[in-house]
Amino acid sequence: MQFTTRPTLQGTFGMVSSTHWLASQSAMAVLEDGGNAFDAAVAGAFVLHVVEPHLNGPAGEVPAVLAPVGGEVRVLCGQGVAPAGATVAHYTALGLDLVPGTGPLAAAVPGAFDAWMLLLRDHGTRSLDEVLKYAIGYAEHGHPPVDNVGATVESVRRLFETEWTSSAELYLPGGRAPKPGTPLRNPALAATWKRLLAETAGAGDREARIEAAREVWRRGFIAEALVRQAARPTLDTSGERHSGTLTADDLAGWSATYETPVTYDWNGWTVCKAGPWSQGPALLQQLALLPPELPPYASADYVHLLTEGCKLAMADREAWYGDAAEVPLAELLSDAYNAGRRALVGERACYELRPGSPGGRAPRLPAHARVVAGADPGFNPTGAGEPTVARIEGAAEVAADGTTRGDTCHLDVVDRWGNMIAATPSGGWLQSNPVVPELGFPLGTRLQMTWLEEGLPNSLTPGRRPRTTLTPSLALRDGTPVMAFGTPGGDQQDQWQLHFFLAVALRVPVRGGLDLQGAIDAPNWHNDSFPSSFHPRGRRPGSVSVESRTDPGVVEELRRRGHDVTMVPAWSEGRLCAVARDPRTGVLSAAANPRGMQGYAVGR
Repeated sequence: MQFTTRPTLQGTFGMVSSTHWLASQSAMAVLEDGGNAFDAAVAGAFVLHVVEPHLNGPAGEVPAVLAPVGGEVRVLCGQGVAPAGATVAHYTALGLDLVPGTGPLAAAVPGAFDAWMLLLRDHGTRSLDEVLKYAIGYAEHGHPPVDNVGATVESVRRLFETEWTSSAELYLPGGRAPKPGTPLRNPALAATWKRLLAETAGAGDREARIEAAREVWRRGFIAEALVRQAARPTLDTSGERHSGTLTADDLAGWSATYETPVTYDWNGWTVCKAGPWSQGPALLQQLALLPPELPPYASADYVHLLTEGCKLAMADREAWYGDAAEVPLAELLSDAYNAGRRALVGERACYELRPGSPGGRAPRLPAHARVVAGADPGFNPTGAGEPTVARIEGAAEVAADGTTRGDTCHLDVVDRWGNMIAATPSGGWLQSNPVVPELGFPLGTRLQMTWLEEGLPNSLTPGRRPRTTLTPSLALRDGTPVMAFGTPGGDQQDQWQLHFFLAVALRVPVRGGLDLQGAIDAPNWHNDSFPSSFHPRGRRPGSVSVESRTDPGVVEELRRRGHDVTMVPAWSEGRLCAVARDPRTGVLSAAANPRGMQGYAVGR
């Protein structure tokens, strides 16, 4: 038997895995109270806004992949679009060549809240009060924060104290950053949700009340406060103060939507992802690039093959993915196209960005991607998220490269009936924008993923989604949903998820089920050979960051093949979560990542 940091949980009633134990347990409480997986996911998500405020918030975004019993697998798109005033011409007229990494200019139309409400309305069974009570309780009465909340606040202390003073009032009361063991409260957020419940109390039945809540978000007191905040000049990563472009019309005119997933069949599995407005199809293309016979699992040949395939898929992501142009996805995932791409993988590490020509089309890379060559001296190979600090001269608390890094959350649920969901909430970080004082949470910054260059699939375009890195996964066997999984980690998400999925699919099952925990615990790695999706969009050609637990012989061979290997801490690559259901027996399972010391799976 393989020894793991934790057991793969098994049971028949319900399973939850998330990046914070309080969200997992809150979601499980909903299942215990008779709710289904979708009720539980909504409750857990709102708790994540409270307990991981440095990783997500209500004005951020969330894609989810859901499999309701008896229904089709669907993608829930909670990624808001660029506001009507967010044009390339507007930003370049301000002297910008990149969308700032912080501040209201980087804010898309907030998407997370509406997406969770849509899910609750259409697939849930619980009332608004029942799913919000856990988040309200933790916001009102406090929760013991994880170390990284305080560390993040310390990294932006000078910014909060001198510029983003509404954030200082919440996160630096009395000049003290949050610390473990001392409850952190967010009374403004608790008051926001209480007022929302009060204003919708007389709306009618369950569905009508949820619709009323969506209207309050779009047109009521919440919308009014968000628009006021967007109009406030705010210091951002450009070093200047800018106002955003978000308006009342932008908020009122956008809604979350359902979509058909993009899928790929591999060795009896069908993997479901969001469309090319996300980076999700890059995982599918990495599967399509695999040869019929794989090298031994975790060998140097294996790591080399997956790393080089990832570079090719991500080069195609840079040239072809986005919401501002039609994406030739059928060709990008076709056998013929990927056979030609696969032939480019040699014995040596490649340092070039090599997009392909699906259907004979000529690829076009952003100018920024074309001119970046060699190692970026400010690049942090262990940073899984975005540089998110507006620079202030002389701010000793800020990291050596002038940044701190944001990240993301993840949540998976499966219930006793077989409903299943994977969701990756992110954005609206406490370090991304000032806290809206009336609401207790900030705007997001997802527009930084777009380019200020016309004519690209991911050009900044009003009414179009920025290409997000958020990319939950759901896998089927013989047409039946079997596993939901995902991870935080920006551009690394579809690297770590591929490694996890293959570890599950290739390794011998244990205890009569999938070895979810063993696949999560296995030493992991990633590469940064392509432009980052986050400001300032750096890349590190030829790089591979591997956990120090990796076999030294594998590391030596990777270096011999020309990979620029960086050894990172032993437990630092990925924060994966997963749940599964065996359709033959009804047995449920779950596992969560020990990295970061906060993810947990629960179930029975």
